[in-house]
Amino acid sequence: MIQRIAMLSVHTCPLAMLGGKETGGMNVYVRDLSRELGRRGFQVDVFTRSQNPAVPRVNNLGQNCRVIHVPAGPEAPYDKNLVYDHLPEFVARVERFAEEQGVAYDLIHSHYWLSGWVAHELRHSWGTPIVQMFHTLAQIKNSVAQRPEERETSRRIEVETQIMAFADRLVAATPLEKAQMVWLYGADPCKIKVIPCGVDLNLFRPIYRERARRQLGVCDRLHMILFVGRIEPLKGIDTLLRAMAIVAQDFPRWKDEICVCIVGGDASEKAEAINVEMERLRALREELGISDLVTFLGAQAQDTLPCYYSAADVLVMPSHYESFGMVALEAMACGTPV
Repeated sequence: MIQRIAMLSVHTCPLAMLGGKETGGMNVYVRDLSRELGRRGFQVDVFTRSQNPAVPRVNNLGQNCRVIHVPAGPEAPYDKNLVYDHLPEFVARVERFAEEQGVAYDLIHSHYWLSGWVAHELRHSWGTPIVQMFHTLAQIKNSVAQRPEERETSRRIEVETQIMAFADRLVAATPLEKAQMVWLYGADPCKIKVIPCGVDLNLFRPIYRERARRQLGVCDRLHMILFVGRIEPLKGIDTLLRAMAIVAQDFPRWKDEICVCIVGGDASEKAEAINVEMERLRALREELGISDLVTFLGAQAQDTLPCYYSAADVLVMPSHYESFGMVALEAMACGTPV
């Protein structure tokens, strides 16, 4: 009988501010799933790499649920592809934590390929079954990559293939993702379970448009076009900007009629040096002559997102690839077309 679950989210913390370079739908998924499992009586420990030594090692996430920040490599934001080199240290510290706490886990639920690698190593020590969810697949990302720097490594593809072979159960968010696992990685279809993502309907529900716009300071006469998500090439924000430049040509009075709001990332000038994609998008906005049309708002607290969704006339998702797309669910739950 399963009582205690080790939830692995190595490269990104479920407590992190959403909309950053590495924080998005997966953070929400891990956080809300862990909380719900805890509410249902399971003991859940979420292990994630420490990115700030000032943050307590153990944080409460909810009933029967806690987040453990594990030192492995620099305790700072770090390129997730470089995290791989520190995974053995992560494994050793998780094993030490479990030993010191005197706990044994009945199940490992790992998220993303880095966590899957860790799960495999922990199973050697614990003999614990593994449930794996990838959230994105390297081979699909490579098939839509438009620049060399957007491509995933051959190491990741190799590790994903290994995980699909050794995991006891694989979770796919959609039937298409299941098919991709089988076609591209040779995964056994019998151990893949399709479990669609959900959305918190207590948080994401319609708000009267006038009230939402008043709260955000958006003029009621404007047609508001909204993007919500991480600022990275895969999200296709440049496609949205180019499309809006064409729209602006057809609407001479667009300043009085249209606004485009980009929610995600850090909108400060200082952050541009960190997020190359934000810098590229700002330059493209300037080049297209739509600086007054498009506003980068930066990351917003999740409890304010229903206001943004409800205030918008439409949510745009120009992504080159989404394994599911939590933002689409959230927007539709608020009654906003996608």
